[in-house]
Amino acid sequence: MNMVWPNLMLLRSIFVVRHWRKILTVSVIAGASLASGRMAAAVYPVKVRSHDRYLVDQNNTPFLVMGDCPQSLTVNLSVSQANSYFSNRQAHGFNTMWVNLVCTTYTGGRADGSTFDGILPFTGYLPGGNTLSHFDLSKPNEVFFARCDQMIGLAAKYNLLVFLDPIETGGWLTNMVNNGPKACFDYGKYLGNRYRRFDNIVWMSGNDYEGWRDSANDAAVTAVAKGIQATDTRHIHTIELGGSFGLSTDDPNWAEIVSLNAAYTYFPTYAEVLKGYNRASVMPVFLVEACYDFESLGQEHVATPATLRREEYWANLSGATGLIYGNHYTWTFAQGWESHLDTSGAAQIANLKAFFESRAWYDLVPDQTHATLTAGFGTFSSKGTVDGNDYATVARTPDGRMAIAYAPTIRPLTIDMTRLSGPVTARWFDPANGTYIAIEGSPFSNTGSRSFTPPGKNHDGDGDWVLVLEVK
Repeated sequence: MNMVWPNLMLLRSIFVVRHWRKILTVSVIAGASLASGRMAAAVYPVKVRSHDRYLVDQNNTPFLVMGDCPQSLTVNLSVSQANSYFSNRQAHGFNTMWVNLVCTTYTGGRADGSTFDGILPFTGYLPGGNTLSHFDLSKPNEVFFARCDQMIGLAAKYNLLVFLDPIETGGWLTNMVNNGPKACFDYGKYLGNRYRRFDNIVWMSGNDYEGWRDSANDAAVTAVAKGIQATDTRHIHTIELGGSFGLSTDDPNWAEIVSLNAAYTYFPTYAEVLKGYNRASVMPVFLVEACYDFESLGQEHVATPATLRREEYWANLSGATGLIYGNHYTWTFAQGWESHLDTSGAAQIANLKAFFESRAWYDLVPDQTHATLTAGFGTFSSKGTVDGNDYATVARTPDGRMAIAYAPTIRPLTIDMTRLSGPVTARWFDPANGTYIAIEGSPFSNTGSRSFTPPGKNHDGDGDWVLVLEVK
């Protein structure tokens, strides 16, 4: 569990492979449901109700995060390009964007923090230097932040929630420490004042934040968040901690700040999500980062669509209130990003979203004791590669009206049918193309045990399937 990647940007550059699979073009209505038609648009800001394990909007409608991470959007795209990008992502079913307000080379920007057309985020420097690490946080550049305002407003036009990083720690931590806690707090107050009017944001600090155990680091980073909270009480907070795995709540200094737990892992995703789900103090958890499309961090090879599906279905069936997908080309807007928008990995997000939003995903409780799936569940592991793990995640509603199992490989799954509350309609869901296959003999009696074997390889030629058991 001590594996870390100290420079993700470098490794991502090393491991990228451009053309490992077919690029797909799709046209999907955002929020479309396989069973119930288009979902109502979320009313922001999202919030957390007491003792809930999921986010809700202002109408108390459960909100499933289906995110993308155009982290460097504010510095690498024009307003027009950002508009086109948001339109594309909405069409693929994404409802959330992870965006950094300020960037440097660590997050796909430039060494001086400037935009593609030369606008600096700050107009002055601290004594002793004239580089990014000495930018004076008390001197924000109105022109820079006005453009950020436009982009957040554009996201709202597409009803996209923005997970907004106020000052990412991967590239700006030294700057925050140089400025000190008081200046960081005041910068946070400035941001809170500026962005509290936007409904469609969640504040998300950190970003590969491995240095949180250093008191000087954490004093600066928490000061920004506390400054935001001093002037903006409308929006919830979270933070990405760690360099290869971690939870927001691993750092006790953030306990009074965050109300949404971010699970970060390059290992099998269910383990870190369940760690957050099982906390004594209930807090919603989501998968903030795992292996990205076109990257191989923590894996033996570049992630395939099947790799991404494992990460995603594992997380959602382990109690997550959603997840964020990543793409090498679009998180940094690397050369060729425009031709890597409509990938298989992005296209299957619509299937994932529609599958869960068409049923009461928020009532599902992870089956951690194998009471429902009694055989065929594979091997649970909190380390190792995603592709090398065969664990099946299962979740069931307390009323016994639904149970769902995701198995990454083909094998019989034995279900205790008494865990269902009536005659059981059983189907296979193909996560590769979003279609269902009826199981012969269904509906089945909710007595005894029954074994279900997937019907061969799925649409993409992979072995992962979702077993859907429902009492109609």
